[in-house]
Amino acid sequence: KFIIFCHFGVYTFSGYHPLFSVEIMDQTARPLQIPPTFALYAEKHNLFDLYHDLISQLLIHKPADPVQFLIESLEKDNARVSTVMVLGPPASGKHTIGKMLAGRLRCPHLTMQNMIPEVDRKLRQKAEFYLAEKQPIPTELWTSIVKNRLSIQDCNRKGWVMSGFPQTRDQAVALQTAGVIPDHVIFLEAKPTVLAERAIGKRWDPETGDIYHLVFDQPTDDDVLERLVECPGNSESEINERIREFEGRIIELAPCYSNVGLKVNADQPVADVFHHALEFVSSPRRSSAPRNPRVILIGPPGSGRDTQAALLAAKYGLVNLNCGQLIKQAISGETKAGGAMKNYVDRGMPVPDAILLKLLKERLCQLDCVTRGWVLHGYPRTRGQAEQLADAGFQPNRVFFMELGNAQVLERLTNRMTDPVTGRRYQSLYDPPTDAQVKERLVQHPRDTEAEVNRRLSRYSTFREELRDFYASKSLSLDVNCDQDVETVFETLESHIVSPLPKNFD
Repeated sequence: KFIIFCHFGVYTFSGYHPLFSVEIMDQTARPLQIPPTFALYAEKHNLFDLYHDLISQLLIHKPADPVQFLIESLEKDNARVSTVMVLGPPASGKHTIGKMLAGRLRCPHLTMQNMIPEVDRKLRQKAEFYLAEKQPIPTELWTSIVKNRLSIQDCNRKGWVMSGFPQTRDQAVALQTAGVIPDHVIFLEAKPTVLAERAIGKRWDPETGDIYHLVFDQPTDDDVLERLVECPGNSESEINERIREFEGRIIELAPCYSNVGLKVNADQPVADVFHHALEFVSSPRRSSAPRNPRVILIGPPGSGRDTQAALLAAKYGLVNLNCGQLIKQAISGETKAGGAMKNYVDRGMPVPDAILLKLLKERLCQLDCVTRGWVLHGYPRTRGQAEQLADAGFQPNRVFFMELGNAQVLERLTNRMTDPVTGRRYQSLYDPPTDAQVKERLVQHPRDTEAEVNRRLSRYSTFREELRDFYASKSLSLDVNCDQDVETVFETLESHIVSPLPKNFD
């Protein structure tokens, strides 16, 4: 059996430059290995989102020359622009909030009124024909108008905020089919009675198409104030009918943007509504890129690293890497690295860092670690080992220091016994055996004697602070109180595993 593994490439302006070559290998010969720097590079430069966007544009536009189309797409510096829609019932303040957001984001504010005069002449004439005949503009024409307006340089370079459009599900689907997909959609909500009261004070500027309110949003320019006129269709009966129509449409429209939408209560001061809206649009775009946890557990003996690593691996599918177990597997498997380590282990000497690092590199480069993530414990034990691991390209994105006092460590370990028949481990204080025969045959592991535990604690304490300083400088570390039950400690670890991962690594 053969596996063809194609690493991603990056298009540059001068042509195609592969990050890694195509690799064909026999899976039965050795495990598939991936350079550790690839995952870090992909995360740092958002390669997943980049390829996702490029492929989406290819499927939408279906260009005759896909390669040239991709190059031109990459040359457009529009990856960080904001694209926002503000939707809501009549008099909910969608135009006001949209205008405020556009001012803060320094991008164009688009409405159904101001888009038509700014598009190509043919599209403008078609739209004006329907308006003159007092007929609704067809969805296909609206889609062309929006696409044409968004293609203008100001929207390409600065992004855009669109208020009051789309109004129906058909319009939303047509925009999505045409590739107009916003990063954020704000749904303003308010009771019909509140909306009807607001509608009475709405005024319209016939020159600019801007909407104002005589109470909540008066224009600062006296000339603008003088030319304001009442908005048509704002009588009590008309506004209630429009609200009912909107409520019927929004049921089908809202699901089109459920993954990027936020409902905001519009029945509060404009400043508060704007604050919630701005906070939402300032958040990064949701990404479906895989974010595999790369976790290191550091702590004294008896702090529960093995237990917590097993729980994390079981729930989140991480690869559980115990450095001690890796050494034993290498020795029992009679590998080359195992043969090099056996002499040190037999004499009770620490395995040299260079051999340990080589062993970890071989394991961490394998496909399961790269695709699923990993939780490592038992390594690193010194700052030197941590630096070597980072230099090799294996940068963790979570480092937990399992804190437990020396007295608690001694209490846990010196009272720990093992059943030589079943191999089960007991704790005489917290988990004693119920069977008298089992209790009689329990034995203590040599590593759990008080003298040996104190020696291990002393060794851990020697390097603890330098490890803490190393990872604290990278904003990766977190202290976890392990003098609690297993479930509580796991919940603490889990809460930080599922939270957004750090974006900037040294």
